[in-house]
Amino acid sequence: QVMLVESGGGLVQAGGSLRLSCAASGGPFSSYAMGWFRQAPGKEREFVSAITWNGGSTYYADSVKGRFTISRDNAKNTVDLQMDGLKPEDTADYFCAADPGGPGSTWLVDYDYWGQGTQVTVSS
Repeated sequence: QVMLVESGGGLVQAGGSLRLSCAASGGPFSSYAMGWFRQAPGKEREFVSAITWNGGSTYYADSVKGRFTISRDNAKNTVDLQMDGLKPEDTADYFCAADPGGPGSTWLVDYDYWGQGTQVTVSS
């Protein structure tokens, strides 16, 4: 059973930065595409970013492009999301997810494993 555990959330002022990390265990992490999603109160979960199994390709939602950077370390079984230039509208619970064998998808349904989430709050 694959387990994903997120960390790094918190409270930050607008314009600030946070780095989220997701630690994976229980599966062949290096073969998984990984994604980050977020869910704000009262809203649906939405795609933020994804990375292919080898880190060769990355994908971003338009709303975070140029501000967020996804990366992975297959030796450590981790995937990170560096978030710079944070805005109040980035406030949400952030989830990492694993897509076994997939190409790196923007669709929630393509991800089989999910973490419990970490909360990010950006104050204005």
